[in-house]
Amino acid sequence: MHYVIDQAKSLGATVRYRIDGTGNKFIVRATATGLFSALGHNPTISIADFEGEALVDPEALEKSSLRLVIQASSLAVTDDVSDKDRAEIERRMHHEVLESDGYSEIVYECSKISASKTGDGEYWGALNGELSLHGVTRSQPVSVRVNFHGDTLHAVGDFSLRQSDYEIKPVSAVGGTIRLKDELKLSFDIVARKG
Repeated sequence: MHYVIDQAKSLGATVRYRIDGTGNKFIVRATATGLFSALGHNPTISIADFEGEALVDPEALEKSSLRLVIQASSLAVTDDVSDKDRAEIERRMHHEVLESDGYSEIVYECSKISASKTGDGEYWGALNGELSLHGVTRSQPVSVRVNFHGDTLHAVGDFSLRQSDYEIKPVSAVGGTIRLKDELKLSFDIVARKG
């Protein structure tokens, strides 16, 4: 990537990287709580269908931007659970929690980035973007480690969000004795390609 960055510096150009879900990992982890939480699931959910782009200014990373669009219907349970439990968790997730039919896209847009170099082609960054989820848009910070290599940008990071911030009621079962915590943990390992 140094060649790409050096070449871009000499041209004064922004480098565009395309993101798609192919071969990338984007995971949501929920935790059960309540009196009988030991009987409940702590679902791990994969996000399979997403795409976007990062516009990187090699001379000033803080002037870079990111836009990521997730198809809500692509979220699926990856835990080793029975087909019946998987179908029920996914049904509730799409119909009661995300309301995927009405809110089909989850969008993250960021043009406020701070970054510091940690090594050869490696950076630590803090993104402060806007997440639009379930019809609500809120500020969402994300920590990320970025590595540039050849024509690729490799980003790894994590963040938390509260469902209630997006007017989502955490799911409960068995009369409320099992429910999911409001906070969700999200992590990603994404490779974007120049183009």
